[in-house]
Amino acid sequence: MGRLFVVNLEGRIYSCKHCRTHLALVEDIVSRSFHSRHGKAYLFSKVVNVSVGGAEERNMMTGLHTVADIFCVGCGSIVGWKYETAHEKTQKYKEGKSVLERFKVSGPDGSHYWVSQESHLGGSDGDDA
Repeated sequence: MGRLFVVNLEGRIYSCKHCRTHLALVEDIVSRSFHSRHGKAYLFSKVVNVSVGGAEERNMMTGLHTVADIFCVGCGSIVGWKYETAHEKTQKYKEGKSVLERFKVSGPDGSHYWVSQESHLGGSDGDDA
């Protein structure tokens, strides 16, 4: 196995709640209006220190999407998912973006999540369950 290089972010960050590996910056939030099986989630334009699992079709609240789970490279915990393909035209803005579940991340003050500005785009998602 190769050597693991972890990106360290500067600023207001979200990190894995299990191992504190940096995952994303507050400035990269696209929307705070997402939902997952464990509650609220945020859509990010960019995440780091994650590995991407296999893509699969999931019927979510906003329709059918091709998504892949994303895992923290530090501890292997599932921290959210990445949108590979949105099958509905109105959902195309999600493609290539990632969702981090607030339940699975910590803010810089040790809380489960960091809240600052209002969301930019609407759009709730999560599996229909």
